[in-house]
Amino acid sequence: MAWLNRLAITAAPSLRCVSRFPGSRGYGSAAAVQCDYDYYDDYYSEAVEDYEQLNRLKPNLESVAGSASGRGVQWVLIGDPGAKKHIYAEKLSKLLEVPHISMGTLLRQELNLNSSVYKQIANAVNEGKLVPEDVIFGLLSKRLEEGYYRGENGFILDGIPRTRIQAEILDQIADIDLVVNFKCGEGKVVKKNLISAENSSYSVADAGSVSNEKSRIYAQEGKALEGYYRKQQKLLDFQVAGGSGETWQGLLAALHLKHLSAVSSSPKLAA
Repeated sequence: MAWLNRLAITAAPSLRCVSRFPGSRGYGSAAAVQCDYDYYDDYYSEAVEDYEQLNRLKPNLESVAGSASGRGVQWVLIGDPGAKKHIYAEKLSKLLEVPHISMGTLLRQELNLNSSVYKQIANAVNEGKLVPEDVIFGLLSKRLEEGYYRGENGFILDGIPRTRIQAEILDQIADIDLVVNFKCGEGKVVKKNLISAENSSYSVADAGSVSNEKSRIYAQEGKALEGYYRKQQKLLDFQVAGGSGETWQGLLAALHLKHLSAVSSSPKLAA
């Protein structure tokens, strides 16, 4: 596995990863871009833009049919808070038969007094800060190592990266095929941050200002993160619309996975 050969290499001096392991595996992937033809006047320009984006992504992507030969996708889901990315990560995981790795789940598993990183995680959560990179990537590296020995050959990752620095470190651990960027209305993002602030120790009066500050920081970090992956020609913007069912169908269409979904949901023929 290519990423296992680089687990000891990091972009941050404090990062500690597991030892290197011999062997390598390639990962295939499949993706396409969605076209949004809301206005007739924009039809041509948007079609050209999407066609160009597809051509930029194509060198980095292979058909999902390649997974039949033992190759799995290695995708990352990023985007706006409130987009419920974990739900779609789980659905894609089942559809593409690769594990769903949730950074939030990995962190919650360490929130026990027996964990060596419990205090670092708990302090970050209580202060509303990001967990230190050395903790995050130490846990992720361990999870990838365990998956390797279980025979896993791909993944759908969500909850990380959240900053450009984290994306740079992740590139030292894994060869990412595609990054799906979930975009939802600004109102949903503000509401998510406001609820988070109100549920903390802040007063009601301070909750609004805390929410605004979180939104500002998120927008700043998100823009840098998007730019990083866009420059690598791996970013696929996806607009969340409607309920979860409608969003799921739109995601399948954007990734050109409707044919796989139809096959997986078809009743098996009786012998």
